Amino acid sequence: MKNRQIIQAVDVHAAGEPGRVLLGSNLRVKGSTMAEKLRYCEQNLEEFRTLILQEPRGYPGLCSPIVVAATDPSCDFGMIVMEQGGFKPMSGSNLICTVTALVETGSVDVTEPVTELRVDTAAGVVTARAEVVDGRAKKVTFDNVPAFVHGLDLPLDVPGYGTVPVDVVFGGQFYVQTAAENLGVDLEAENAKEIIRAGSVLLQAANEAFDVRHPLIPEIDRIGLPMLHGPARTAGTDGRNAVVLPSGVVALDDPSTWTGTLDRSPCGTGTSGRVAAKHARGELAVGQEFVHESMMGTTFTAEVKETTTLEGLPAVIPSISGRGWITGFQQLVVEADDPFPAGYTVGDIWGRGVGRTTAGTDG
Repeated sequence: MKNRQIIQAVDVHAAGEPGRVLLGSNLRVKGSTMAEKLRYCEQNLEEFRTLILQEPRGYPGLCSPIVVAATDPSCDFGMIVMEQGGFKPMSGSNLICTVTALVETGSVDVTEPVTELRVDTAAGVVTARAEVVDGRAKKVTFDNVPAFVHGLDLPLDVPGYGTVPVDVVFGGQFYVQTAAENLGVDLEAENAKEIIRAGSVLLQAANEAFDVRHPLIPEIDRIGLPMLHGPARTAGTDGRNAVVLPSGVVALDDPSTWTGTLDRSPCGTGTSGRVAAKHARGELAVGQEFVHESMMGTTFTAEVKETTTLEGLPAVIPSISGRGWITGFQQLVVEADDPFPAGYTVGDIWGRGVGRTTAGTDG
């Protein structure tokens, strides 16, 4: 880099979860399919991900979707999601952020009262509908990729917590999900540290115990996130959940690494996996609403829109509704002589192994 680099972004939050939408970075991403683009990002754009998400431009709770050219000609745009844990094939909250940014900046053709967009992701094509009033996206509903159950009530040895029954499900990413009471935690905001600790070790234990692979997209072969769920606490809701995004490398034999951040939203892909499990158990009928609450009290409304199959595997099409709000328009700057061109982390707020400064100090 010879000169100053400027990166354009729109900051949005969906039900509290921040997403820094990158509208002009699509040329960084190569590939003839979305799965190839995801793999290209993983292999070539790690320093770009840390530049956006780590200090001094980012913070542990930040995610960032990249708007890219669609590889499916029926789609309006493509999306690759950057999280603290790496590049992800799909994210519901980030999709809501992206649709909100595109509609409210006029980056796509907008029709009131409803603008429909087809989104190309590495997990498949997602159809989104934005309810638009005076140029604002008042609600975004998306029909997700097929969600399915890998296994229900699978016994998992979780260090420090014993053997617990877990569901391994797919809702755009693979999730390991269990009732919070199975890990001895209560889903209240004041228990955030205990929830994060339990969720981090749950995810690592699940990845060491279970082999997963999407039947059509073999590149999706790892459990991405953990969800702890529990009964409703607020009138008008049907359940509460906490999704933990680990902020560093988790080692099962080192409890000091069981760290992360909470998803501020009710989690779109996690909720998709949750309704797939509930439907498989006979607890949620097609067309029945399921209002899922975050740790902040914000909600997404979900339903099983229809049933389907995926290579003979029973699956459902989840429909998720929520809203995003633009919080800022960014011009991120990287100077050619910046000593931290890929960002940095410091151990006061970041987990171990998540990154390092250019001076070689572990974050």
